[in-house]
Amino acid sequence: MASSRKLVIYAALTGNSLIAVMKFIAASVTGSSAMFSEGIHSVVDTGNQVLLLYGLKQSKKPADDRFPFGHGKEIYFWSFVVAIMIFAVGAGISIYEGVHRLTEPAPLENLLVNYIVLGLAIVFEGGAWLFAYKEFKQAKGKIGFIEAVKRGKDPSMFVVLFEDSAAMLGLLVALLATALTQLTGNLYFDGVASIVIGLILAGTAMWLAVETKGLLIGESADNAVVDGIKRLANGISAVDHVNEVLTMHMGPDFILVNISVEFSDAATANDIEDAVAALDEAIKAEYSNVQRVFVEGEAKHSILKSP
Repeated sequence: MASSRKLVIYAALTGNSLIAVMKFIAASVTGSSAMFSEGIHSVVDTGNQVLLLYGLKQSKKPADDRFPFGHGKEIYFWSFVVAIMIFAVGAGISIYEGVHRLTEPAPLENLLVNYIVLGLAIVFEGGAWLFAYKEFKQAKGKIGFIEAVKRGKDPSMFVVLFEDSAAMLGLLVALLATALTQLTGNLYFDGVASIVIGLILAGTAMWLAVETKGLLIGESADNAVVDGIKRLANGISAVDHVNEVLTMHMGPDFILVNISVEFSDAATANDIEDAVAALDEAIKAEYSNVQRVFVEGEAKHSILKSP
C-alpha cells in the first residue's frame, strides 16, 4: 500500500512539474490570465505533492519517548497543510488575477500556443488522474466514491485524486475561455475563467480540509472493525461482558484499541492474564492495522455511571 501511495504522488509530481513550465511559457507568450492561473495551480500542486511525500516519510519514523505511538499522524497534518496551500495560494492568486483582468482587460496573442499547451496538459493531467483513480478505486473496494472518501484513513490517496480532478476542470475552463475569446473577441472571458479556476480550487481545498480535519483530530476505525473486536472479546471465556470498544487511527496503518470488559467473578488472576494475552493476539491476527491494544477490567455498572 505504501508503494502505491508513493507511485500515485510521484506520477502527479512529474506531470505537474512539466505542465507548470508549459503553462507559464504559454501565459508569457499569449498574455492569458486563465493560463497564468493554471500555471499557479500546477506549481501549487507540485509543491503539495512534495509535502505529501515528506509527510509519508515522517509518518514512518519509529516511536520514541516523546511520541510513544509513533509519527503516523504526520501524513494527516501535511495533508491539512496541502488543503490550506490550495486555498491560500492557488485560489487566492487565481481569483486576484481574474479580478485584475476584468478591471484591466488585455488582448490575447498567439492563441494557437494556448491550444497546444492546454491539449498537452489535458493529456498529461488525464494520465495522472487515471492512474490515481485506478489506485483509489482498487483501495476503496465495493463502497461508493463519496463514502470511500469519508471513511478513508489514508489522505495521500484521495488528496492527489482531488487535486488532479480540480486540475482537469481548470484546464477545461481555460480551454473554453480561450475558444470563447477567439470566437467573440470579448476579453472578459479570460478574467472570468481565472476566477472560476480560483473558485474550483477553493471548493477543493475546503472539501479536503473537512476530510483531513477529522483524521487529524482522531477518527475511530470503521464500524466493521469495532464490531469485529467486540465479537473477538465476547469469544474469550473469562469475559462476561464487553462494556466499550474505543479505537483511534494514529495513522493510515496504525489503529489504537482500548477495550473495557467485565471479567467473570470466577476468573483468577492467571485467567485474566491469559484472557488479555489471548485477546491481544486474536485482535492483531484479525486486523493487521491494529498495533496497540489496551484492556481495562471494569464492572458494567461503573461504565454506565461514568460522566
